[in-house]
Amino acid sequence: MGGLSIWHWMIVLLVVVLIFGTKKLKNIGTDLGEAVKGFKDGVKGASSDADAPAAPVQQVTAQRTADSNTVDVEAKTKS
Repeated sequence: MGGLSIWHWMIVLLVVVLIFGTKKLKNIGTDLGEAVKGFKDGVKGASSDADAPAAPVQQVTAQRTADSNTVDVEAKTKS
């Protein structure tokens, strides 16, 4: 009663194959394998990106040009 024997696992495997079918199980395995491969590539890419020196950041200065739709108004306080 403590553990499952090989025959128990064979019955479970047979039931899973009967429920899902071999084609669906193959697709699930393929999708899972691609996900694991993508995760490994992502982790490998992140570690190589961390080792590379950071590129200098360029500052963008805002240019104040008047647009034909822009209205320039001065705020005045009431006295």
